[in-house]
Amino acid sequence: MKFKICAAFFLLFSMVFSQTSAFGVSKKTPQSPSAFLPESRYTFASVTDGTEITHDFVIQNKGTALLKIESVKTG
Repeated sequence: MKFKICAAFFLLFSMVFSQTSAFGVSKKTPQSPSAFLPESRYTFASVTDGTEITHDFVIQNKGTALLKIESVKTG
């Protein structure tokens, strides 16, 4: 009878603590954003003064959290 109780207790104990990832210690890596720019520079061709020109830069988030772009500056 004691063996059955000990075995049941051990089974319950191992099931509980195997699900909590080693006594509550998280093995997850923290989430973080990671900005990736395939093209970090662009050289514009010569234009007439006053002509409006544009270029789109693609920014990809290769991380696991939300990427917030709060400021952009020209070179």
